[in-house]
Amino acid sequence: MKKFILIISMLILFGCGPAPDVSEKVVWYPKPKDVNAFELRDQYGEVVSNQDFTGKWNLLFLGYTSCPDVCPMTLLKLTHVYQSVKSKGDLQVWFVSVDPNRDTEEKRLAYIKHFDPDFKAVSAEHSALFPFVRDLGLIYAINQEQTEEYYVDHSASVALINPKGQLEAIFKPTHTAGAVPTIDDKLLLADLEEIIN
Repeated sequence: MKKFILIISMLILFGCGPAPDVSEKVVWYPKPKDVNAFELRDQYGEVVSNQDFTGKWNLLFLGYTSCPDVCPMTLLKLTHVYQSVKSKGDLQVWFVSVDPNRDTEEKRLAYIKHFDPDFKAVSAEHSALFPFVRDLGLIYAINQEQTEEYYVDHSASVALINPKGQLEAIFKPTHTAGAVPTIDDKLLLADLEEIIN
């Protein structure tokens, strides 16, 4: 019993708490990971960097505007999550386009307005984009046979960056036979609130 009280006292002393009670769809980092310095551009042509993470919780999702299924479905679910929690604290949603050749600022701006104009729709040349995505533990790949209608393979997970600008968690999609892998918005919302609180 004394050992238990000592452990709890140390956790309180060092500002630590117990691990959040999250679902099996979450990879939670007990020690959040710093995100390397980056520069991307948003849908208005403004430079965004690590500074834009600070002070808010951030949900990041990879995609591209020509995506036929995963991207619009996930962004619709993230819209629901955003609308459900934005009154309880600061939350930003980032749509990270991994198709910079086709997804111009104008195209990203028009696309993101279908979901929520408050969302950031960012991208960059692959030389800056790929290291940023890899640093978040996510991936993407473009088919080498680049016709006008090429597809981009990308993670369907959603990364969570904490208000200190660190990678806090990854929300994994649900995989069901014959269905497109997407996040479960109700589960993500419950897990997010557990982590934030």
